[in-house]
Amino acid sequence: MSDSLADNMLSNTVKSRLSPALSDDEKFMLMALNEAEKGEFTTRPNPAVGCVIIKNDLIIGKGFHPKAGFPHAEIFALADAKNNGQNTAGATVYVSLEPCSHFGRTPPCAGALIESGVSRVVIATLDPNPQVAGKGVEMLLNAGISVSFGVCQKQAYELNAGFLKAMATGLPFVRLKMGISLDGRVAMQNGQSKWITGELSRKDVQNLRAKSGMIITGSNTIIADNPALNVRLPDVELDNIGITAIPQPKIVVVDRRGKLSPDDDFTVLKNPNTLIWQDDLPALLKILVAKYQCHDVLVETGATLATSFLSQNLVDELIIYQAPCLLGATARPMFGGQFERLQDKLNFTLVDVERLGDDVKMIFRPKKLIHNLIA
Repeated sequence: MSDSLADNMLSNTVKSRLSPALSDDEKFMLMALNEAEKGEFTTRPNPAVGCVIIKNDLIIGKGFHPKAGFPHAEIFALADAKNNGQNTAGATVYVSLEPCSHFGRTPPCAGALIESGVSRVVIATLDPNPQVAGKGVEMLLNAGISVSFGVCQKQAYELNAGFLKAMATGLPFVRLKMGISLDGRVAMQNGQSKWITGELSRKDVQNLRAKSGMIITGSNTIIADNPALNVRLPDVELDNIGITAIPQPKIVVVDRRGKLSPDDDFTVLKNPNTLIWQDDLPALLKILVAKYQCHDVLVETGATLATSFLSQNLVDELIIYQAPCLLGATARPMFGGQFERLQDKLNFTLVDVERLGDDVKMIFRPKKLIHNLIA
């Protein structure tokens, strides 16, 4: 989260009362982030949050937020400390997201921390949710608790990129996934595309789906491949609440030419939650946040709709699975945009590379984003 966003959320008076980070803070915050990751696939629409409580350089309690409607990470960590027979008075709390200060489904976590008697709270990143947005920090400070902010901030943002972007801008974090050949092709001329990439790449896509509240595809993809677009990962065991199924993402089919009817015999159309969309894409993204609380969106589609997303600067992350094959000049290219000048090209930054069997997974971020929450 950038300093400018933090400036909008914290008054100068509050910022002047913050304490500097200490040498061991990063080590313990990384533990809190590891806790948060345990709920990455099950918390939506809530963020994944982890908490670790330290006293005399020892972990006395830890916890994470498992899913909406259950206690937050701080509450689980406090309960863990109590179950361990530990006194939290004077302890330091490391939490990956600013503690809430409002009553929602659960009481405010900032209040619980104050009542526990802890003396210091270290926060990775602030919460741009208008119901929180610096109020949790101020509540802790007013209770005489020392507060430090910004430890492992970038890692905390990456974990909850969708939630943080949606709260700050009203738009979801959009990941565009494409499987391509060495020559940048996504399908044969007749539309055949199963399978360009290997089994490990297809398994990895399941993780992308699991962290997404919504999958967007196009009518051409539905007609050509009839995909299920569902999460096929096993149920997970969550601390304190037991076996939990990963929630299935909602499906949106962009069908601006009216090729589909809700009564058509395609797998995704048999799901009553599937939305057929015929309007423009920016309006769709706003509705996904405002109406459906979908903060992370995965676009799985062909070149036509992918080109629309890329050309309108709507993609936050481009994920490419490249297979070691050539499909030839008549196969369909991954991008259908046309530029007359070299300076009009779309530029990306490579942020990660991973080998998956014979395939290579590459993650790119556009250099010109419509938002910039982190430096």
